[in-house]
Amino acid sequence: MSRRRPALSALALAIVGTIALTSCATGAPQAVPSPPEQETSLVVYSGRDEKLVAPLIARFEEASGIDVEVRYAGSTELAAQLLEEGDRTPAQVFLSQDSGSLGAVEAEGLLSTLPDVVTSAVPPEYSSANGSWVGLTGRARVIAYDSQTYTADQVPGDVFALTEPEWKGKVAIVPSNASFQAFLTALRVEEGEERAREWLEGMVANEPQIYAKNGEVLEAVNNGAVPLGLINHYYWARSEQDPSTLRAQLKFGDPGTVSALVNVTGAAILEGAADSRAARDFVQFLVSEDAQRYFAEETSEYPLVAGVPSPAGVPELSELGGPDIDLSSLSSVRETVAMLTQAGLL
Repeated sequence: MSRRRPALSALALAIVGTIALTSCATGAPQAVPSPPEQETSLVVYSGRDEKLVAPLIARFEEASGIDVEVRYAGSTELAAQLLEEGDRTPAQVFLSQDSGSLGAVEAEGLLSTLPDVVTSAVPPEYSSANGSWVGLTGRARVIAYDSQTYTADQVPGDVFALTEPEWKGKVAIVPSNASFQAFLTALRVEEGEERAREWLEGMVANEPQIYAKNGEVLEAVNNGAVPLGLINHYYWARSEQDPSTLRAQLKFGDPGTVSALVNVTGAAILEGAADSRAARDFVQFLVSEDAQRYFAEETSEYPLVAGVPSPAGVPELSELGGPDIDLSSLSSVRETVAMLTQAGLL
């Protein structure tokens, strides 16, 4: 990581010169304070894909003069690494693609309290209750459906209906995906372990079609290979062609239920970097209008800062009616993975 010492401003030089002259006049040696050194580097652990966030990080580097060193990996992997490193971690900021990973690190007391100017930029339901992490974008769970086979009214708005016999073999899922696991975690938290297990076992009995990636699910629905698929909204919204013309269309979940879950990506400052101006500036940049517009336009995720338009083609975030859930409580992903493994899906 490079280090650059900014030139002293004329005002700073004048102050230093005045102090030096005063010392000579009085004959008493006096310490001449050095101007504070500006931070010129920042270490970020990013669970967000490099292809999606690297251009935004480059904008921050250009605007701030701070060199950002990024370590990319899965959010759960990085959360586990942070827990292992503890206060020895070189990371100053943690970017996560889901709230559960942030909650896991928060639970171990490894995050600092963010400034009010950061947390107040986002509605409180999309951030940590204690101010240790802030939501950056919203990711709505949806059902992609084959519009040549079904109308929106024929597609369930409640995922529990997908275990019915009429949907046997007709639903695609990605059990290895972090978003699917976060959704199942929310199901466990809101509906209880037994109810969540019943749903998962019912899905397995209904012979779902298993895919490796959400994009593959959308493609399969769009070409008629499978009628329904559980994905996040932005895979559809950021289609290279007008998504309204796709064969695959979206069914949003029934308001107030876990089926309408809106999870978030988020950012936190590690406890060891609590006094880092560079870390604070970076996180504040992520909730700026510029960054929020980038997320909406380039990743098609929901911006969380008021006044920034939602992605084209999807309902407003305020219309989705997501469940009243503490997103930090979605940290028990390990138990969710165990449930998926027991069900034979991993």
